[in-house]
This record gives sequence, structure tokens and C-alpha cells, in this order.
Amino acid sequence: MLSADVAGIGFWSRGLPSWKAAGAYLRDGHIDGSAPAKPAPRLLAANERRRAPETVAVALEVALAACEDAGRDPALLPSVFASMHGDLAITDYMCATLTEDPRAISPTKFHNSVHNAAAGYWTIGVGCTRPATALSSGEASFALGLLEALAQLAGGDAAVLLAAYDSQATGPLAAVSSSVGLLGGALVLAQPGDAAVARLQVELVNAPAPRAPGRLAAYVGANAMAPMLPLFEALATGAGEAWLQAGPEQALRVHITR
Repeated sequence: MLSADVAGIGFWSRGLPSWKAAGAYLRDGHIDGSAPAKPAPRLLAANERRRAPETVAVALEVALAACEDAGRDPALLPSVFASMHGDLAITDYMCATLTEDPRAISPTKFHNSVHNAAAGYWTIGVGCTRPATALSSGEASFALGLLEALAQLAGGDAAVLLAAYDSQATGPLAAVSSSVGLLGGALVLAQPGDAAVARLQVELVNAPAPRAPGRLAAYVGANAMAPMLPLFEALATGAGEAWLQAGPEQALRVHITR
């Protein structure tokens, strides 16, 4: 069983643009109708902020929020960025342009099409030279991102940043890779100590994760990163455990204490 303290949390979805807003929604159903449709990450210069794809914007927003919540210098943290699809809008653009006019490919969009784009923007933006990992594993992407972060902690790192995100599917890809809206969540995970939001103990179970949709899933459950929501809802509501899909017949059972 692997364990870690949750030192900081970041969250963003349309209408719930912060972890505080997500908590308010779980308490009383309040949604911020005036919230922007896309984050404006402070790490980027104004011109880069305008050009950054939604996936990069939401990943940077939640990652920085988690670091600030933890009181940790982001430049000192190794990081794990998990996304099921990466940026499907850019993938759709690339495929369409390659079939119609390959010479018209935008260098900026090509640059942003790689799966580690968000990790690259992050390390440059915060001046971090620690290792950064980008991974994808279907619906198990968040669970395996959590497992990777916990493994790095077990290997001796003092703290690790985990950021997870996915955006809207567009074009023909939406028929086979469904995802609606924009969603991101981040945790700063640290060695067990005294100043934590909660303590996690995680075990791998050879059984499917139980399907128990909560209120967050009812609101943003159509996004590809929705498998992360049981843990975030448990952290917000004080529940003692959460189940995360870790594979076709495997799950992470997360025990939560405070």
C-alpha cells in the first residue's frame, strides 16, 4: 500500500473555476454563471495566454492553484501530467489540414499537438528543471498518474505535483473519443507530515471500480477526465474512501484520513 499526504488541491471546470467553487457546489449546488469559459493562466505572457490551447490553459491553472494551496515552490517539484486524449481539437485540426492542404499546418498548433505540451509549458513557465512525466492510459489515466506520483514519492521525492485534464472532443474524433467540456484537477502529494489536507493510502484491487456517480460527476461527468472525480468529491465531502478505475478489471482503492 502506497501513501501520501495531500498538501494542496487545484480544480477547474466551466462554472466551477476553483477548488473553493467546487466545494460550494457540493454543499449548495451553486454554479458561477459569470466564470470564464477558459482559464487565463498567469504563468504565460499575454500573447502566449491568448494562443495557448484549452488543455494547456486548464492544466497550468490547476497546477499553480495546487502549488499555491500547498505553499510549495513549483520550481522545486517533479510533476506528472495525465490526460486521456491530450488536445482532441488540435488533433482534429491536424488530421483535417493534412488531408486538405498539408503545407498550411500551423507551426504553433503543431507545437501544441504533442501529449507533453502542458508539461513543457509548465516547466518553462515556473522555471522547473525537475523531471516531468506526461502519460495517457485511457479511462485509467488519472489512476495511473496518481500511481506514478506515489511511486516517485516512494522513491524519495519530498513532494510531487499531479495534474490531470481533458477538453472537448470535436470533429469525427468525437464519435470514437467522446469528451465534453473542459476539466482539470491537481494535487500536490507529499511525504506524510502534520500540515496536510488529508492522508491517502492507496491499494491496487483486482476488481472493477464501483460506479457511484456523485454530484461532480452529474455536472462534468461527460468529460474524459471524469474518472478523477470520485477522489476530488471524497476530499471535498470528508468521505473515507474513493475508488478509481485503474484498468479493465483493476481499481485503486483510496483510503482517506484527516
